[in-house]
This record gives sequence, C-alpha cells and structure tokens, in this order.
Amino acid sequence: MLLLRDDRARAECASLQQQHTELVGAVHRGEADLARVQSEKLFATMRAALGSRMYDSMIPPEVREVLASGRVPGGTEIHALFDKLPFLGKQELGERGRSAFTRSVSEFLHYYESSGTTGSPSAAPKAIDDLVVNTINIGEMWGRFLRPEDVGLILINAPFAPAAYQFEKILEYLQVMSFRPWVDNITGDYTRVLRLVEELEANVFIGPPSRLLEMVQFAYRKGLPAPRFDRLLLMAEQTGESFVRHLERLTGATAYVASYGSSETGTPAVTCGHRKLHLQPQSFLLELVDDEGVRRVTGAADRGELVITTLDMPARPLLRYRTGDLVEIDDTPCPCGLSLPVLNTLGRAQDLLVLEENGIRQGDLEAALWADEPVGGTVFNYMMVVKNHRVLVLVTTDGDGSDEWSARLAGKLRPLFGSYEVLVRAVPTLPPLASLGQYLGWKLSRVLDLNEERNWDRLPEPILAIVQATLLEVAER
Repeated sequence: MLLLRDDRARAECASLQQQHTELVGAVHRGEADLARVQSEKLFATMRAALGSRMYDSMIPPEVREVLASGRVPGGTEIHALFDKLPFLGKQELGERGRSAFTRSVSEFLHYYESSGTTGSPSAAPKAIDDLVVNTINIGEMWGRFLRPEDVGLILINAPFAPAAYQFEKILEYLQVMSFRPWVDNITGDYTRVLRLVEELEANVFIGPPSRLLEMVQFAYRKGLPAPRFDRLLLMAEQTGESFVRHLERLTGATAYVASYGSSETGTPAVTCGHRKLHLQPQSFLLELVDDEGVRRVTGAADRGELVITTLDMPARPLLRYRTGDLVEIDDTPCPCGLSLPVLNTLGRAQDLLVLEENGIRQGDLEAALWADEPVGGTVFNYMMVVKNHRVLVLVTTDGDGSDEWSARLAGKLRPLFGSYEVLVRAVPTLPPLASLGQYLGWKLSRVLDLNEERNWDRLPEPILAIVQATLLEVAER
C-alpha cells in the first residue's frame, strides 16, 4: 500500500497492515474480543499521551502515576482511570497545535490541518501507522460494494486537509482507478472535470454534495449533459434523506453517506453496502454526553453529543474529544449482517436555528424543498439567510426563476417559519460550501444568520450583493 525505501519501515508497515486487516476481519465476523482489544489499545493510547505536552495538565497525577509505572492495569481499572480524564474541546485542540504531537514533525508522513469550518484549524498530520489503519478500516467497508473495474472521481477542493489524499489511498488499496482534479473557486469552471468523467467513464463520485451540485448546475448553464454515476460516496456535509434522494434524481446514482469523521479524528464510522454508517470500535472508544451525563457507546439505542477517543493514533492521540456532533446510535440489525453499531448523524449543535422558540434543522427545510420537484423548474441547490424577521432562501434552478415560481416555492416553505416572512430568490450560481469559511463551510449547515454582523463577511460576491439588494427591496415596500 505504501512504497517505502527503508527495509525496516517497510517490514513494520507490512506487519501492521497484516495484523490490522486480520483484526478488522474478526470484528466484521463478530469473532473479536472487543473488550480486550479496546482495553489494551486504550492503555497504550493513554501512555502515549504522556509524551504530549497538550496533556501535561490534563492527565491527573494519580492517573499519570499508574501509566508511568509500567504496570499494566486490568480492563476495569484502565477504564476507571480513563473516566477521570477531562474532556478535550475543539478550541483547545486548535490552540495547542503541535503540542498535541508525541513525535517530532519529521516522523510524520504528511502535514495537514483541519479545514477550520468548526473552529480554529487543528494540526492533523498523517503518520504511517494511522494512515494504514484508517485506510484499512474504510477500505474493508467500501470493498463490499466497490470493484476494481470502477473508476472514481475524487472532487474535494481542500488541499490542506487530509480527506482527498486519504480517499485516494483507499481506492488505491481497493485497486480502483481514481483521478483527483482541482476546480478553481473563482471561475468555477468544470469543463475539464466533465470531459474527464466522460472520457474515463467515471462511475463513482467521491466528495461533498455541494461540489457535486455545483458541477451539475455548471453543466446545465453550459448546455452540457449532466454527469451520471452509478454510486455517490458523499461526505463532509450534513446530508439528510431528502437531500440524498435529490442527488440521486439528478445523477441517476445510488447515494451513500460514505463516512463520518474529521481531519483530526480519523473515521469512526463507515458505510456498508446497505447505506448504513457502522462504527469502527477496533480503532475508537466512543461516548455520548448530554444533560443527563456521559456514558459509553455500547451499541444500545441512544443519542447525544459524540465524544471520541482515538485508539490507533499514538503520534497524536485524542482523549475524550468533544466533537460537537449530535448523533444517534441505532440498534436495529443491519441487513448487511455486520454486528457493528449503526450511527445516524443529526447535525451539529450550532446547526439548530431557533426562530420563535421553534427549532429548525437543515433536514426540515430540505424535506419541504425536495419532497417532490416543484412545478416549473428543478431546484439544484439552496442557501438560507435570516435577517431580522425575514428568511431569504437563495436557490439555483433550471426553471425561469420568475416571481410567480418563487412565490409558489416560498408558500411551500412558509409553514416551517411561523410568523417570519419567507422570500425565495433564484440566483445564477451558489458557491460550494467549502469557500464560505468558518461556521458556514464544508461540514456545516447552509443556514446563515445575518443578525450576527460578523456573518456578513462570510457571504462572497455576487451572493452578498443579491442578499443586500433583496433585503433593501423588501424593507422599502
């Protein structure tokens, strides 16, 4: 999987690949002693954290003493020690940067940072061991429905985050040919990408939904055929059922929410062929936290904010990392036969927009927007802006975008928003979320509250001018 010149490094890499592949196979078959695996890996991870300056003040003295003693505690004792550790927040990780490392920078294989869409960018370098483990975890799941004869388009404009490279390694692991083009955020020109999709007969799309939608609307504007795929492997944005069905209608594909994770954590959940996200307990210890307290994920039905402890990232271990992600554990048996718990993502805590004490989520709007196609034109993509007592929904469409069409669509959305005035405006293009910055970006909702003045700076042209003109027009009525 990796071409390494050094004999010792190559042998160690091959040994790790063999061991972890066997472990994943045993986990998938339900034959692994996961309690023992997790306890042993948790002890090793906590010991590794002793070498990280970030944890100098976070690991209590009594825990540090046991970890440093060299005595290997039993599973019950190691979990009791673990429960004494504090939570690690996003801001704290972002601010600590390289102090999280337990190895020198030169010992990593690649340097990356998280995108910064949910806080300060965090250092997220890739060491050989965690790259190998994460690739196998995802590859052994995707290998259930991808084949060597497939051709994958990886369309992720995030060169400083590890996602695109990681997915390239996964397809390489599965011997699936891939290509990874770049699309300029200024021109938004997909001409070459569309040509390559056709010439190479790409049948698998890998990337965020907003990038796929921009490619589809570019094809429409240029009078070109919309790209068609067999499978969409979607990630990095909250994608509910209505959104998934919309993407399937546009591309003729079967859509998968392909993985759940982040640059800093790796990938705790991966889809199976039945489109269910399965947890990867061989590499992660997971907890849930809410107003009722904190408890470990056992596979029983539950929901709360996900807290992640990495078990296979000794070069940059994360202990009790609060993701800010609201999730649900589904204990319904999956038709794929895996006994691994199923994870449903519910969005991030800040994705909930409260208007008149009514909580509105991205999925609520999408269910109304795409439950069926509006007469007079397909809505490709949308973005919602809130200002004062008005909700402005910007959409791209292949229809005429007339006032009558917009009013009809606004009427369909209005029941969601109580006494708020709802406006719809068709625009020529919407930028991919990746270009919109912190709190409206790759991984977050399409909702922007302009009652917070700082959010005006997150609207790029020409969208900013359209929003300003529309709000001014309404105010002058």
